[in-house]
Amino acid sequence: MRTKLRWALTVSIGFVAAPARSNATELLSPDRPIDNVVDHYLDAKLAEAKVKPASTADDANVIRRLTLDLVGRIPTAAETRAYLDSTDPDKCAKLVDRLMTSPGFVRHQANEFNALLMAGTPGSARDYLKDAFQADRSWDQIFRDVMLADESDAGRKGSSAFLKPRAKDLDRLTSDVSSTFFGVNVSCAKCHDHPRVKDWKQDHFYGMKSFLNRTFENGDFLGERSYGVVKFKTTEGQEKQAKFMFLTGRTVDVQEKEPSKDEQKKERESLEEARKKKVAPPAPTFSARAKLVEVALQLGERDFFARAVVNRVWYRLFGHGLVMPLDQMHSENPPSHPELLEWLARDTIAHGYNLRRLTRGLVLSRAYARSSRWESGEPPRASLFAVANVRPLSPVQLTTSMWVAVSDPELFATKANPAEIEQRIEGLESRGQGLAATMARPGEDYSIGVSEALLMSNSDQLKGLLGEGGDRLLTRLVQTKDAGERIELVVRNVLSRPPGDDEGSLLGEFLRGHDDKPVEGCRQLLWALLTSAEFRFNY
Repeated sequence: MRTKLRWALTVSIGFVAAPARSNATELLSPDRPIDNVVDHYLDAKLAEAKVKPASTADDANVIRRLTLDLVGRIPTAAETRAYLDSTDPDKCAKLVDRLMTSPGFVRHQANEFNALLMAGTPGSARDYLKDAFQADRSWDQIFRDVMLADESDAGRKGSSAFLKPRAKDLDRLTSDVSSTFFGVNVSCAKCHDHPRVKDWKQDHFYGMKSFLNRTFENGDFLGERSYGVVKFKTTEGQEKQAKFMFLTGRTVDVQEKEPSKDEQKKERESLEEARKKKVAPPAPTFSARAKLVEVALQLGERDFFARAVVNRVWYRLFGHGLVMPLDQMHSENPPSHPELLEWLARDTIAHGYNLRRLTRGLVLSRAYARSSRWESGEPPRASLFAVANVRPLSPVQLTTSMWVAVSDPELFATKANPAEIEQRIEGLESRGQGLAATMARPGEDYSIGVSEALLMSNSDQLKGLLGEGGDRLLTRLVQTKDAGERIELVVRNVLSRPPGDDEGSLLGEFLRGHDDKPVEGCRQLLWALLTSAEFRFNY
């Protein structure tokens, strides 16, 4: 194609849409540890609100929470016992480092970010994400891979999964890119300027759409044209041609000569030939998506990108974002802790969007380790982070944890080879994928639905989990004759903690009532713990 293009970046004059921010000189020093900064800003807000935070969670709670958050499963009974027995003052940091250097961390990151990217769409980017996190690829690199989606590069295979199902609906693509990567839902500005948020005008929606409007599906591959303008009608009925505008108001000024009819025909023929040959279409002379990536990561524009991922990682670990809802980062909805969000975003940028580093810092904070118990009165608002939020497990977390819970603890005993243990756990995760696929991912206002309740009460899948065998907890429970040992075994294996005195008495009474049917009694006890609220949630 001989289309001639001339591109120049200009900054639009006027309002720059961004969340409330602090003066950088007021922020804590950039060389402070992340966990220290988190506790500083949260403690300051608690003091201002005159709220005393919950106490630190006990060790059993901490190892369960960390293991679920970092590798996507409950700890094995051996892991729990070793952590509880340890007197090492640095055992928490050592546990975090062990979990984060395990293959399970990579798999869990891939699962969580696949859920983010593929929300409400078919397909999966998990294989690509697994390779990306295994290679320690930074979030900005993943963003580039996903948005540019070079399917001819074997190392980026699967990176097109985000764009492909959305390419047929460019309005949705515009909204999803803005929401997923920048924490901004601009869909309300499609038909008119946002009625409640002065930040978002039609110019912003269609400005973002201009970067994506040339994207299309060409057979099994993504294509991108070198030309194509976006026009829209204002509420006054005026037709406008959209500028290439980022969310901050930054525009890319382009003077472009539209290709002739002959040139357009040649492009169509070229694309059709690529489709028939089932190969990737030729790259455009100019990529508008590449320009979006470039602009979004520039100094002065990149705050949206950094804040959005910080807020999402924070939400996943704390159960409540610094900005809520997660896709409403604008001046009318300021962060609960603006200095903290800005410090974390600045730190994330300075360290190359290293999400592993960010995650480690957050989970080592005192705030992360707070108990979820609020002992008296009405608990304070979630945005104070005075008490840990109770979070439902994701489908993969739940099913993997169920398989760990029903397995013979000897499979994961400390004397076993760590590599073999990891292999077994990965196998259990794979076994749980089918069941996980039948469950909806919990949203912000989660409640257990009828389908999940039925699944947990009488489904064939659950019956399979509660079966006997040489590698099953149920078999070991039946073989264990002492009732106290049985109770200790099942509670530690399923609930990741020692049983309380009252539980020992209650469960012992239940088992004695099934002395004539020990297999059924143990099975029902195991089922009761697996389907309990304590097991279902990360608390």
